[in-house]
Amino acid sequence: MSHIVHDLIARGDARIVDHPADAPVRHQVEGDRNFGLPTALYGATIACYLGFLVIVGSAFANPVLAIPMAIIVLLIVAAFGVPAIWTRLKDNSSEPETLGEFETRGIMTNTGRLTARDATTQVLILPVLLVCWGLAVAVIAAIVA
Repeated sequence: MSHIVHDLIARGDARIVDHPADAPVRHQVEGDRNFGLPTALYGATIACYLGFLVIVGSAFANPVLAIPMAIIVLLIVAAFGVPAIWTRLKDNSSEPETLGEFETRGIMTNTGRLTARDATTQVLILPVLLVCWGLAVAVIAAIVA
């Protein structure tokens, strides 16, 4: 990219102008702190993670597990709460997509555009499998006991 600009300047095809004095300062990188997914997907992910903890916590109810479960809940809240606060900072001009916008446009990834169905599958596959695993472990523990 810099070679093209230098070639244009060398040929005299480019104009170099001063920055207007009344123009606002613009940073090189825009402050888009949105992750491109609707809030409902994050809510479903949180619900699956907390659902797993409820399933496992109730299947293996023991007072000794209270502190580790509380720590894990705090980590989940922090893992999703900090980015949620981050997207609401003052310089963030973007809004999370609604479900309708997400279904219409999908999301752009490094490997190309994904439809809403494909992106939802990729986002929720691990949390849903985690809940299924927790249910399987709880059923096995109930059968064995």
